[in-house]
Amino acid sequence: MKFYNVGKVVNTHGIRGEVRVIPTTDFVDERFAKGAKLYLDESQGEPVELTIESARPHKGSLLVKFVGYDNINDVEVFRNHKLMVSEKDQQPLEDGSYYYHQIIGLTVKTVDGRELGKIKEILSPGANDVWVVQRPKQSDLLLPKIDDVIKNVDLEKGIVEVELLEGLE
Repeated sequence: MKFYNVGKVVNTHGIRGEVRVIPTTDFVDERFAKGAKLYLDESQGEPVELTIESARPHKGSLLVKFVGYDNINDVEVFRNHKLMVSEKDQQPLEDGSYYYHQIIGLTVKTVDGRELGKIKEILSPGANDVWVVQRPKQSDLLLPKIDDVIKNVDLEKGIVEVELLEGLE
């Protein structure tokens, strides 16, 4: 089964088993809803299934409590681990929307066919995402995900067509 990152446990909170989570998903309400299933990555083996008991916003992060983990000692080992969702639990997206894992690794070409590089990561600094393109022997190119720049995404061919606006390159 494939898993996809939806957050990272950065610390414990209090003594009753809550953890502080930095979410990395656009579906925070669904992923961290009461009763939702998440998986904690385990470097030694299979991911551990966890069920959300409660989640609430706290200073730019979430405070999350898992069913059956009622003490700080139970959750200290979760620190610095990723929380993931299984592939079967991913939400269907509307046309023109993509999961990060679908975009990272795609080849970026201009509309006139010039290859620029591959998308290595996606930043979410504000109003729109920024796709970071790793270019050979050049600094990274930052592409805002706006219709004026991103012209076509072809997942089948693994290509993103872009039109570089003045000042982007």
